[in-house]
Amino acid sequence: MADFTAKDVQRLRQTTGAGMMDAKKALDENGGDFEAATQWLREKGLAGALKRTDRENTQGAVSITRDGNVAAMVELKCETDFVAKSPDFVNLADELAALVAAKGEEAAQERSDAIDELKVTLKENIELGRVVRFDAGEGHVLDTYLHVQSDRGVNGVLVELDGGSQELAHDIAVHIAFGKPEFLRREDVPQDLADAERATIEATAKNEGKPEAALPKIVEGRLNGWFKERVLLEQPFAKDDKQSVQ
Repeated sequence: MADFTAKDVQRLRQTTGAGMMDAKKALDENGGDFEAATQWLREKGLAGALKRTDRENTQGAVSITRDGNVAAMVELKCETDFVAKSPDFVNLADELAALVAAKGEEAAQERSDAIDELKVTLKENIELGRVVRFDAGEGHVLDTYLHVQSDRGVNGVLVELDGGSQELAHDIAVHIAFGKPEFLRREDVPQDLADAERATIEATAKNEGKPEAALPKIVEGRLNGWFKERVLLEQPFAKDDKQSVQ
């Protein structure tokens, strides 16, 4: 590691507009030499990158790789739909997912240089989003679902069941992709969130002029409906809405 301080990194960022990690890397690559590091950032196209990091990156691509009992899912984020569906962007998301499946979640960091290069090439705030890897245990069933839109994955799901069939695991993965549950079980819902919703429901019912005696039943009914929208096991099953996922 080259000899430089946090103040050196800050000064280089202020001078070049580079991101913090890029500035640190530039100094490291150039033995702490400020001028050489500045030139290195310019040659790499990373000067001014800090301006891009402040831009919102709500678009992107999701990729899934599955190999036997191992599955990995990676989210790569960018600013525009145009970049999200570009071949270079989608291919990098696929490479990252394959790398994570083979070596673990931390392995995605091995391709940080490729992400930086794509920032320069495509001139957007591109960064690694969520990274997930499942290694299913013995007797467990693993399946995945990837919803593809405009030539790239936009919504991915990994499901691991303790027992059950491959078909069931896949059906639940598809259900999750479209039902978008926030929690697995009712017990997983934070108590303060449920309490706040109960208070809102009660106030709404009172404002509607509901009879005081009927309020407890009305509140419980509406709260149960709120849980059914958010809790996977309580949602009506997509393939047969006469029964819950449970």
